[in-house]
Amino acid sequence: MNFENKKYLDYKRPLDHSLMMEYVNEFSERYPFLSVTSLGESILGKSIPIITLGQGDTSVLYVGAHGGTEWITSIALLRFINEYSELYKNKRTVFSFDVEYLYSSKSIHVVPMLNPDGVDYQINGITNDNVIYDRVMKMNGNSEDFSTWQANARGVDLKYNYNFGFSEHKRVELESGLSCGASEKFSGNMPESEPEVALLCNYLRFNENVKGIIGFITQKNEIYYPSDSDDIRSKKIGAALSRMSGYKPASDNGIERHGGFCDWCSLALGRYAFSVSCKKAESQSQLSDNFKLYADLREMLFSFPTMIS
Repeated sequence: MNFENKKYLDYKRPLDHSLMMEYVNEFSERYPFLSVTSLGESILGKSIPIITLGQGDTSVLYVGAHGGTEWITSIALLRFINEYSELYKNKRTVFSFDVEYLYSSKSIHVVPMLNPDGVDYQINGITNDNVIYDRVMKMNGNSEDFSTWQANARGVDLKYNYNFGFSEHKRVELESGLSCGASEKFSGNMPESEPEVALLCNYLRFNENVKGIIGFITQKNEIYYPSDSDDIRSKKIGAALSRMSGYKPASDNGIERHGGFCDWCSLALGRYAFSVSCKKAESQSQLSDNFKLYADLREMLFSFPTMIS
């Protein structure tokens, strides 16, 4: 891809895994102060990059695209990496924060796309050289239209594969008639059965300095944190994030409530954790709204690390 020496890159095409890696590699070349590593690989062998901004002991983590349709959150996170890096390189401030100080005092880890296989299914569909082609087609109702595909490569919806509330979700799932892999909402046969979720969970277990976590999903403009938590500081942070973004506080219900990433991080690991649900565009093949989405999240992304100690 020809980036034409633009400081801030454009995102004019649907962001599949291959295109994301082009952007990540471009950032790595432009900004030698970035750390680009990998959580590991997805089921189909795609790298799941993690980009680190800063060198501080206290860290936060941002995760995008648990679901195949959620790659617009990956675009927002790439925009953030791009802007932060330009501001740091040029010794600028943002929202009254000195970015050099932010870099030295905090670390921000970014996983732009947790579910690369699901994203690729959603954008590109599948071809018959896929090793589980027949199985995937069956899970998709034998349709070649993968525009609503949320799950990973083998039909597990990663949002529900965490080891918190898993049995409750399983009960609701069975009551709804879902008993095997599907394009969405199937939680898997056991918690952390999927490599993408297991890799992320192990990363957090072995990085106790990651004190704050935001998972970015798409549904409607809301911010969720576990209602089970009575932590006053968590509620204050949630209220601040709500003010910055204009997203209203919310709690999930029903099948959406059990086993989520935010619940697991907060109530199992004891971290400050939030799910930020960005409004889903009517057609994610239309990218006209992706800058507005980033503009809504921008202050939150820069400010969240300063709220965590």
